[in-house]
Amino acid sequence: MIAFFQLLHDSPAVFISFTGVLGLLVGSFLNVVIYRLPKIMEREWRLQCAELTAPTDSADSKPVAAYNLTKPRSACPHCGHQISAMENIPLLSYIFLRGKCKGCGAAISIRYPIVEVVSGLLSAFAAWHFGFGPAAAGAILLIWALVALTFIDFDTQLLPDDITLPLLWLGIVFNLYGTFTTLNNAVAGAIAGYLTLWSVYWLFKLVTGKEGMGYGDFKLLAALGAWLGWSSIPLVVMLSSVVGAVVGITLIIAARHGRNIPIPFGPYLAGGGLIALFWGQQLTQTYLGLLAVP
Repeated sequence: MIAFFQLLHDSPAVFISFTGVLGLLVGSFLNVVIYRLPKIMEREWRLQCAELTAPTDSADSKPVAAYNLTKPRSACPHCGHQISAMENIPLLSYIFLRGKCKGCGAAISIRYPIVEVVSGLLSAFAAWHFGFGPAAAGAILLIWALVALTFIDFDTQLLPDDITLPLLWLGIVFNLYGTFTTLNNAVAGAIAGYLTLWSVYWLFKLVTGKEGMGYGDFKLLAALGAWLGWSSIPLVVMLSSVVGAVVGITLIIAARHGRNIPIPFGPYLAGGGLIALFWGQQLTQTYLGLLAVP
């Protein structure tokens, strides 16, 4: 094991290749998280509601079948065909199966290989950008979490606490020794990130009487602040707002997306966070340079 880590340290090409393959494998698991975690949350909510409304004597209640990230085995939603290990190889299985279920021939969503490829490419890029060390490890973990949150928010407009809160604490842990920023900046970033969108939320609600975003957005920006520091918050907000505005206007004009239909903000926060992760310092310096008085 020590020799393997030494090889990763000494050979950037091996490190980048290994990280890319690992990202593909984790991307396959992220597909499970994206699909199941919202269902697990809904299941827990229903069970809690049932406990509150059920009679105190629950001796006759039926046992609930296990449903989590590992049980039951993945299966085709159309025919129930259980997916074997050979049918679950990232990207390759989708190509060999030609995007169809082996059991019934139903189409497999292109979403699955997209998540795997995005996870693999971003992981490899982080390995190339940071090189072997704690910064690359932290960046890759952050990328995996942001990929899962992005697609969950697109599907359900939810940013689960099960991901955002551990992500926040993990950012502080990585910055205990200044991996991306100082510990003081990380703590200040978590506070500033949460309060920034919390303030926007209440201002918008007071002016319009409507809720412009969810509390999950506050927690995600707090997590990004914990990873990147308080100085990254304006950049992340600016980048995510610009991308969100462009995408939102495009959907309204091109796809006839109703103006009253909510658009999730989490994916744009994640995109802004990734840009800040890789190029935050350069962008901030460029921006400050443009504002400088000659």
